[in-house]
Amino acid sequence: MLIAGPTASGKSALALSLAERTGGIVINTDSMQVYRDLRIITARPTPDEETRAPHRLYGHVDASVNCSAGMWVGDAAKALQDARTQNRLPIFVGGSGLYFKALTRGLSAVPPIPYRVRDAVRARLESEGPEALHAVLARRDPAAAERLKSRDRTRIARALEVVEATGRSLTDWHRDGLPPLLPPGRVRAVFLSPDRDALYARIDARFGAMLEAGALEEVAALAERRLDPLLPAMKAHGVPALIRHLRGELSLEQAAGIGRADTRHYAKRQFTWFRHQLPEFEWVGPEDAEAAICSWFEAPFR
Repeated sequence: MLIAGPTASGKSALALSLAERTGGIVINTDSMQVYRDLRIITARPTPDEETRAPHRLYGHVDASVNCSAGMWVGDAAKALQDARTQNRLPIFVGGSGLYFKALTRGLSAVPPIPYRVRDAVRARLESEGPEALHAVLARRDPAAAERLKSRDRTRIARALEVVEATGRSLTDWHRDGLPPLLPPGRVRAVFLSPDRDALYARIDARFGAMLEAGALEEVAALAERRLDPLLPAMKAHGVPALIRHLRGELSLEQAAGIGRADTRHYAKRQFTWFRHQLPEFEWVGPEDAEAAICSWFEAPFR
């Protein structure tokens, strides 16, 4: 069972309810909720919720690690096998479109990049700037450089480190993909599609609730680690702005405003991405989702 949707659409609550009613296992399919350091700011399930049904792949990766889609797929394969061994319904839930696409369509087989290569590329990025590395990439991997804007720091670094480490371009690696864990036709998939205005209001309210629950303190602890700012955990929605507040560059109100706006923009991109990339997902309103899922099961929930 696949449950996707924009941030703050009620996915986690639906997955938990389904897991309780079926004896299923909730498997995280969100690229930020994998990080141990970021429970509050990423709206991970609470410890109480995690006791109500088995949860997998939440907070199992340190923020110092770049948890790639390939790494996640490896972890997801183990979680899926565990669910099957226990004869439990695997319930993949989250908002990361690439993860869902990897589940049902497969993924490029890019090997792990050695730390020395990654560190060298990122050191050059800091000293020379993204435009200079984009020029280098244009010589090493013209196809990748053509697709990327000259100031897209993260993607330029990724493309360059792949060609530096492997001698092959990302385009070449993408042609030789890993098979899907869950081929289309063998899964049921829903995308929660709430009213946009209501969703944006919920996003704004939730960010305030996160701050009240200790998100600023959580981000402060992360900032004290002085990790590479290009790491995914350091770019989670709200984290960069709150770090700027902690440095005295922004008021808390300004930082919260940026965090809310970034999250709303991300939700908008999620709608667009799933519509174009994964059309097999059935779009349903959050209020109708549980009934729709129930109708797919031949046996009643216990």
